[in-house]
Amino acid sequence: MKAVALDFGSARTGVAASDPSGTLARPVTIVERATTDAGFAKLLAVIAAEEPEVLVVGMPLTLRGDHGEQAQETAGFVERLRAAVAIPVETYDERFTSVLAGGDDARAAAHLLSSYLDHRSARR
Repeated sequence: MKAVALDFGSARTGVAASDPSGTLARPVTIVERATTDAGFAKLLAVIAAEEPEVLVVGMPLTLRGDHGEQAQETAGFVERLRAAVAIPVETYDERFTSVLAGGDDARAAAHLLSSYLDHRSARR
């Protein structure tokens, strides 16, 4: 199952995609200001071009696993996405992905997607 992952941020949103089998993740691009109408439209175009079967959005939980201010903003963004796309939109814990990616939002999305795909295959 092909998946696209988003490392959402109001300034920059990293995008990553898996291969058609849902095994490997690769960084795709960074979309600027995805909360604006223009940025959101660009993000939707990137998602559509990848033709995913599922969309995964990183949920920025606190180290204790709580939903802080950033997680609440992300939840609102997820609801906007769900209203705009015809595929399932899931959230997944993104703690530490930005650290692993060295600040590159597209690489952070790829780390998030790799973790999600590993978790998903382990559940089977």
